Amino acid sequence: MGKINKNEEDQQSTTQPVNYHVPVLLHETIEGLNIKPDAVYVDCTFGGGGHSREILKKLSDKGKLIVFDQDEDARKNVPDDNRIIFVAQNFRHLQKFLRLHKYNQVDGILADLGVSSHQFDEAERGFSTRFDAALDMRMDNRQQTTAADILNNYSEAQLHKIFEKYGEVTNSKTLAKTIVEQRMIAAFKTINVFKQGMQAIVKGNPNKYFAQVFQALRIEVNDEMGALEDMLQQAIPALKTGGRIAVISFHSLEDRMVKNIFKHGAVQELEVDDVYGTRQESPLRIISKKPITAGAAELKMNPRSRSAKLRVAEKK
Repeated sequence: MGKINKNEEDQQSTTQPVNYHVPVLLHETIEGLNIKPDAVYVDCTFGGGGHSREILKKLSDKGKLIVFDQDEDARKNVPDDNRIIFVAQNFRHLQKFLRLHKYNQVDGILADLGVSSHQFDEAERGFSTRFDAALDMRMDNRQQTTAADILNNYSEAQLHKIFEKYGEVTNSKTLAKTIVEQRMIAAFKTINVFKQGMQAIVKGNPNKYFAQVFQALRIEVNDEMGALEDMLQQAIPALKTGGRIAVISFHSLEDRMVKNIFKHGAVQELEVDDVYGTRQESPLRIISKKPITAGAAELKMNPRSRSAKLRVAEKK
């Protein structure tokens, strides 16, 4: 996410905020980044700062860590450390803010694409099906579009597409049709009203079903796929030769995008050249041939790590 903790005060300054977010694949990620003490690193998803604190432990006084987080709540977790620069923006603006802070290239980039436990546990944010709250789901409260806006305004075809693509909801077509019918009676404003309106069409385990529905809504509200594509495309030129990028994904679409850019240097797989039968060579060398997943001990301690996949690559 050099510095040696020499006393109790230092230990306190690098302690993970209680209950904010447990960083997944922490040791594997730090090992994958191959941190150099005097180098410059970027944590694209600061959150509770768990990965960042481990990076800081390995940086000297000359090292630098630039952290991004569009969620204003994350700012409270930034340690008092002059080696950190906090950027309160979506990581899709990676290059713009690196240049703003006079860094054209860096030695390593980390992105943990999981939603923080804090966001799930704060009822009023509207991310979790466990609570009744406004249908919000914005990671950045400065943006306008909420989950309620999508449910109340998207066409049936648009709703069908996002639930099928982002949530893999089995009856996504029926779900979209029911939403359009129900909102004609009354607009969707709260989580419980939405869940009650959909109760008759729930397939299988209701908790799992609504988790998939909410995942799709969250991805759409925050344009997570578009933001990830923007960041990945900017990350390659932002890395120095020998610099590494480590990305932890939690969804098959995210993982496919990361895999493609590592393997081909592009988010979409490049077509074979018609004349020579070859593809453009990727500017990255893949470090993790297969995605790294959580071990038994981590799964027991943090069940949310079960779908995490870490991929690491190095700039040639």
